[in-house]
Amino acid sequence: MTAITPPLIKVDIETTFSSDRSFVDEHSYVFSYTVHIKNMGTETVQLLSRHWFFENAYGKKYEVEGVGVIGEQPHIGPGEIFSYTSATEIDTPDGFMYGSYRMIKSDNSSFDATVEKSMLNMPRALH
Repeated sequence: MTAITPPLIKVDIETTFSSDRSFVDEHSYVFSYTVHIKNMGTETVQLLSRHWFFENAYGKKYEVEGVGVIGEQPHIGPGEIFSYTSATEIDTPDGFMYGSYRMIKSDNSSFDATVEKSMLNMPRALH
């Protein structure tokens, strides 16, 4: 899923089911996700915080807010991409993740870069 938010921040997310960290019999499904945040604008921005929603297959939402990402509050220059990988757990084999990043520009004005819904899916084998 891709989103472009003024001032031109593009967010791409890749999700992967983590079978080695999940306990399916206990309804614990872990997904890793890699986020690529690209500054498509003409000035440097800084990522201050994140606000995520992780939603299971029944619409139950888990909310996560915090300072920065993976312990960082990166500055992202024009044309640069900041990427990181993290993980989440939900209690169904399918779900969604979405949210926003609070960003600040050099003039100290802030804005939210919206992250559109991305699917979380456990692969299934057909026999």
